[in-house]
Amino acid sequence: MDERIQKIAKKIKTLRIEKGYVSSEFFAWEHQIPRVQYWRMERGTNFTIKNLLRILDAHDMSMEEFFKDL
Repeated sequence: MDERIQKIAKKIKTLRIEKGYVSSEFFAWEHQIPRVQYWRMERGTNFTIKNLLRILDAHDMSMEEFFKDL
């Protein structure tokens, strides 16, 4: 797997946990992201720009903020 994708996936999971969500399913449901797609994004197997933007919106985060540490 591409290391860049792994870094993005890890950051998505870290952000969810930092917000206090233990369950990826509950986070996805609460933010109207298809739960299976979100689960796959945390594992680095299915990325769509649309869903990445939904995740950034859920965290009130810009793309610049998200990618600055990657």
